[in-house]
Amino acid sequence: MASIGRVCVVGAGPAGLCLARTFRAQGIPFDVFERHHDVGGLWDQSNAGSPIYDSAHFISSKTQTHFHDFPMPGDYPDYPSHRQVLAYIRSFTEAYGLREHIRFGTGVTSAVPDGAAWKVTLSTGEARAYASLVCANGTNWYPVMPSYPGLFAGEMRHTQTYRSAEEFRGKRVLIIGAGNSGADIACDAARTAARAFLSVRRGYHFVPKHIFGKPADVFAAETPSMPRWLQQRVFGVLLRLLNGDVTRLGLPRPDHRVFETHPILNTQVLHFLAHGDLKAMPDVERFAGRTVHFKDGTTEEIDLVLCATGYDWSIPYVPESEFRWKGHRPDLYMAMFSRENPRLYVMGFLETNSGAYGRFDDMADLISRVIVARAEGGEAARAVDALVTGDRPDLTGGIHFIATDRHATYVDGPAYRKHLRRVRRRLGWPEPAPGCYDQLRTSGRAEAAA
Repeated sequence: MASIGRVCVVGAGPAGLCLARTFRAQGIPFDVFERHHDVGGLWDQSNAGSPIYDSAHFISSKTQTHFHDFPMPGDYPDYPSHRQVLAYIRSFTEAYGLREHIRFGTGVTSAVPDGAAWKVTLSTGEARAYASLVCANGTNWYPVMPSYPGLFAGEMRHTQTYRSAEEFRGKRVLIIGAGNSGADIACDAARTAARAFLSVRRGYHFVPKHIFGKPADVFAAETPSMPRWLQQRVFGVLLRLLNGDVTRLGLPRPDHRVFETHPILNTQVLHFLAHGDLKAMPDVERFAGRTVHFKDGTTEEIDLVLCATGYDWSIPYVPESEFRWKGHRPDLYMAMFSRENPRLYVMGFLETNSGAYGRFDDMADLISRVIVARAEGGEAARAVDALVTGDRPDLTGGIHFIATDRHATYVDGPAYRKHLRRVRRRLGWPEPAPGCYDQLRTSGRAEAAA
């Protein structure tokens, strides 16, 4: 094997850890830098800037998103809590001896191309040279705050800062935004606040976490294969049967078909709307003191506004000019490969309608094989470069995702997996096989958490 230059990996969250395991298995020299004190990324509530709140749970079920050959403990519930997810991630780290490859409490402040390498500057001031750079710093660290006319005299902040329902006690609370976090936090407010409101700009399809007694993603995986257009019709009818007409609860009628936005797995919010513990409101028009004016002409007196308005996908230590951007998101080949710089890779900047952790393993395996192929040169390297620069796959699966920044680089899970297999066939590379990481194991199964 040709000499493979050392790789810098930024971040020891789930994506970075998948990559560390794969690099170990492939014999690729690497260092992982993690600015926090331990592994886990945003799943560790003690990390400054973590968006995890006390009631947060996985929105994918335990059997549909886990690391390759490392299932979640059997005694975990269908949808593990954030504490259980963090314990699982740390068990994975110990099981494959990854901790010794991570430098904790050390961030990367700058990474710039330097000839055929990268000059990486650490938060300690130290500068190092690396052959390749992998950005795995995560996507939910840089909150986006909306702007409205007028001044609000109460408290207004992003949901990234929210932790406990106790923050709502005795207050009139408005949640802006009905993504998964917004819906969860609106339910916390419905239970605890003096009054609770949920402001939405558009209608959404609310997917139950269980359908006929099975986790929704398990039900979908076990559904007989059918064209996407037919799936949309079938699941659209199913949701109308299960949820009824959501406009009766004050919500807008969805302006798109099922699957055309990121799925919202929450029907508790419909329960609280139906019981009057939560009230749906349209988009905010302006603020005046503690009075919030909505676009339908109504007003409410509010003490606390929490904005569940998403995050910028930022890679602040790399010059923006090193990436192409689409909807404020890096536009990459297969959400991994820079088309311009063959020494620049990204892990975890993938949003899809299926579980992420299994895809992280696929991505880590492909990145490692590309790094090896490019180090060896020859026909394999030329084939890789031709794909990265010339292949323009349609990863929507025929779904017409709504035209928002969030969906600018969104991919359909089945379409993404299908094209990954196509790429592997073209390059002659196998998929990760069962047991392919067994030689790295230092401990047994994932440990359960309370």
